[in-house]
Amino acid sequence: MDWMYTLSGFLVGLIVGVTGVGGGSLMTPLLVLFFGVSPATAVGTDLLYASLTKTVGGWVHSKHGTVDWKVFGLLAMGSLPAAVIMIVLLKYLALEEKTLRSLVTGVLSVALLATAAALLLKDAIKNLARRKDGTVYELHHRYLPAATIATGVVVGALVTVSSIGAGVLGTVALLFLYPRMPAVKVVGTDIVHAVPLTALAGMGHMALGTVDIVLLGSLLLGSLPGIYLGSHLSAKVPERLLRNILAVMLLIIGLKMVFYK
Repeated sequence: MDWMYTLSGFLVGLIVGVTGVGGGSLMTPLLVLFFGVSPATAVGTDLLYASLTKTVGGWVHSKHGTVDWKVFGLLAMGSLPAAVIMIVLLKYLALEEKTLRSLVTGVLSVALLATAAALLLKDAIKNLARRKDGTVYELHHRYLPAATIATGVVVGALVTVSSIGAGVLGTVALLFLYPRMPAVKVVGTDIVHAVPLTALAGMGHMALGTVDIVLLGSLLLGSLPGIYLGSHLSAKVPERLLRNILAVMLLIIGLKMVFYK
């Protein structure tokens, strides 16, 4: 096990513990740009890494009752089949290494830039759903289930190819679709939804041979204590400041990924 992987896992875990976001958004490009890991292997390994680390958070939210299981079910109805379809497509197309590399880095770039924008505009998007009199704009309840399933499809496809999207983008989508839902429940629902999605996509990548088990173990060795420490520091660190710094970092990384070869 390379101690640099473990250190990277610790630092990313620390950021996730403090801000609640940044796992896949930081880990996958870090593995690609800094360690030279193949983009497909970085995505596959990060998906299993995310499923294992988010299981603990999902269990805590479930225990505290901060999960909307109906919304979770609707998201999963879209995301899980989308993940399976994307894995089957990747298997069926059997893309050459160079083509697969271009596909993954292209989707990764878009996902990073979208995540950076979502972090920067998170509060603005939330306020967008609020009228001047304090009431909120809401999608008609008749269309909410279909819109939630469609959101799941987009997130599922994006996560399977890039390992990014289940965190920030999923949260922002839920804030927009369910403006009356308490923030803690939005986060809890999104985390619990990410667990089966990243596990399924990760196992699919394992079947494709794009998971490095030794690398996964090294990352977990550092990230689990990092997340634990970060969660205890979160109350003492200005979350908005860190969120904006993280957004700028992702913007820079996303632009660098655009020109990655």
